[in-house]
Amino acid sequence: MGQRVVIGELGEEPLQAIDQFASLVEMERPDPATLGPRDVVIEVASAAVGWVDLIMASGQYQHVPEPPYTPGLEYAGTVSWAGGDADLPVGTRVLVDPFLAGPRSSGAYRGYGGFASYAVAPREAVHAIPGALTFARACNLLGNYETAYHCLIARGRLAAGETVLIHGASGSVGLAAVHVAKLVGATVIATGRSAAKLAVVKAQGADHVIETSQPWRDEVKRLTDGRGVEVVYDGVGGPISTESLRCVRFGARYLIVGWAATPFVAKGKGERGAPHANQLPTNLIMMKGLDVLGCPTVISTVNDPSIRAARLAQVLAWASAGQLVPYVSRTYPLADFKAALHAKWHGEHVGGVVLAP
Repeated sequence: MGQRVVIGELGEEPLQAIDQFASLVEMERPDPATLGPRDVVIEVASAAVGWVDLIMASGQYQHVPEPPYTPGLEYAGTVSWAGGDADLPVGTRVLVDPFLAGPRSSGAYRGYGGFASYAVAPREAVHAIPGALTFARACNLLGNYETAYHCLIARGRLAAGETVLIHGASGSVGLAAVHVAKLVGATVIATGRSAAKLAVVKAQGADHVIETSQPWRDEVKRLTDGRGVEVVYDGVGGPISTESLRCVRFGARYLIVGWAATPFVAKGKGERGAPHANQLPTNLIMMKGLDVLGCPTVISTVNDPSIRAARLAQVLAWASAGQLVPYVSRTYPLADFKAALHAKWHGEHVGGVVLAP
């Protein structure tokens, strides 16, 4: 007998949903007699604890799940059973594509989240773990690095020799952006609020790190000989965005990736609307000739699925070659899922946070 997390009701805000409406319940291994020939049963070894898992629990993500549901967008484990057309030996180490299975997907597999002992995914969503990645690192691969690739490369056109300012660099997606930017030959200025966490970001490849708890614009200018940066990767939002517009060079690309500093821009409990929307100063945008680019990786892919193939192939190839290695700083047992989600919400850890069923 296994276990799974169930969120029975959407909250007004994420932690309310986790504290009041989430529970750990028993689950049986999925019965192969009820599954199709291309279905795969995965015994989950590691599931990433993501920011999206939190805001999805309050219905403040663009995809609103229908409770009761099991969270866990991205997970990795071993094949426990595979249908006759799936062609996967039992025991194969795999990761599951969060676009095609789990609570962010649509269709028959959205009920199987990674915060569970077992999950079911279609064969096309199941990939052999590339290279020498552990389960914990593998479940932090696709969502983080596909986001970084879409934002920095597909949208931002980041090139070798350019300088990029990456905000929120100690988070799992922000640190992935540091890794991708270095792979393409850019100079990285990474920001965050903690010197200790920024020391890890520096060790992970950032060229320069800056604490945003102190005035920081002049330091960016100093590091770029007064010219400013060519690209800003902003997953934070709020006041940091306006200050960022003051330390870019003319014609820079400004990438809007998220708004972690202002998570309640949208209504809770799945209601639509953004009563607290962030704002950017149009005078600075105009006078600096900026390209301000919205970078919603999932929405962009839904609107044009053809953009994904090259992105997915490149991320898997980099990981296979050992050039991308997700950083995971903490693993929690499944029974401590509430503590893990609280820690993620408060930014207590660098990089990936993982549940281990």
